[in-house]
Amino acid sequence: MTVKLALSARNRLRTRTTATKLAAALSAASCLFMATSPAFAQSQPQPSTPQGQTFEEEIIPQRYANNANVDAFINDMVARYDFDESALHALFAGVSYSTTAVKLVTPSPSPSVKNWRVYQSRFLDQVRINAGVRFWHDNQATLQRAYEEFGVPPEVIVGIIGVETIYGRFMGNFRVLDALTTLSFDYPNTPNRADRQATFRKNLEDYLVWTRDSQIDPTTVLGSYTGAIGIPQFLPSSITQYAVSYDGNRQIDLRTSQADAIGSVANYLRQNGWESGRPVVWKIGTDAGSLGVAQAAADGQPEPHWPLDQLLRAGLVLNEPGVDVAAEAGTPVTVVDLPSPGRGTEFKLGLKNFYVLTRYNRSFFYALAVYQLGQRVKAQMQASDAANAPGNNGGANAAAPGAASASQ
Repeated sequence: MTVKLALSARNRLRTRTTATKLAAALSAASCLFMATSPAFAQSQPQPSTPQGQTFEEEIIPQRYANNANVDAFINDMVARYDFDESALHALFAGVSYSTTAVKLVTPSPSPSVKNWRVYQSRFLDQVRINAGVRFWHDNQATLQRAYEEFGVPPEVIVGIIGVETIYGRFMGNFRVLDALTTLSFDYPNTPNRADRQATFRKNLEDYLVWTRDSQIDPTTVLGSYTGAIGIPQFLPSSITQYAVSYDGNRQIDLRTSQADAIGSVANYLRQNGWESGRPVVWKIGTDAGSLGVAQAAADGQPEPHWPLDQLLRAGLVLNEPGVDVAAEAGTPVTVVDLPSPGRGTEFKLGLKNFYVLTRYNRSFFYALAVYQLGQRVKAQMQASDAANAPGNNGGANAAAPGAASASQ
């Protein structure tokens, strides 16, 4: 029986020659990097259901009662984590198969064309920017404390939480236990099915351990269709590894505590290699030579691997007047390509901190949207503060709200 529940609810000849030489000269290094780098795929944050709109989640009850694969999982949980066997059998007897979660993780037979400008406009809208300003004002002391402790600037944390859930507005309406169980044992038949099932099974393990140790009823937690939880949308495995209590009560609560969300995001980024005081991206020139070199070196690899001076010697121009090129000559970068149909592809250089953002979500679009949203919120904060400063006559000389910073 299927039950439907209504839920509320990314010099031309010379240029060509130079680009060709660059691609050939660096191909060996590129192949080596690709062989050793983690898997990478462009993806998007899971779509939130707009306020006032509903969708129907289709569920099938009791699919996991007397299920051989689930029974083996239960035996493993009893052996490894000392769970009560009868309690787990009773728990999984009440788990429902989520048809909607399976549909949403199944790749479309006709994938949509990547469009940076559309993706950017979705996450850099004025509603999200205004909400970010309010979130920053409400949590200014906590954001500053996280910056001092973890080295992650407030605008980066604000950017991530804004892109993920619009500061807690949309945290998902799927029962996490249903979603994780479904994707652990009934992931759709895709080329990466085995790896994905293993990932979700690990998250199901960590979810059960976390809810038990935190004295949370595992049937009550809601999240995304892949089981991501709370204001920063942490999967259970990330909760157990990176989440921190940051509001002083010694209990981690990513669903209602903005302080815990802030501290956990900052800790996640630091543990994944965030470099305090370093840039996220650099702009490049828009001349034909720079674009040609960028196109030749854009291999989709998120981890920085091209030495800056190698790209500069090939003809790329760095459009960052404040950067000491000599001092940064050996700095590894990745070429970030941002295609938009009907327009020329945009390119930027991503540094180590850009790569760290892709560890949160493995997408160039996502990482840059997070960075740019944080910059827009910061600019509007500064403009508002300048306009309200004593002696300012209405802010006539203040910077325009939403003004982008250098390196955006």
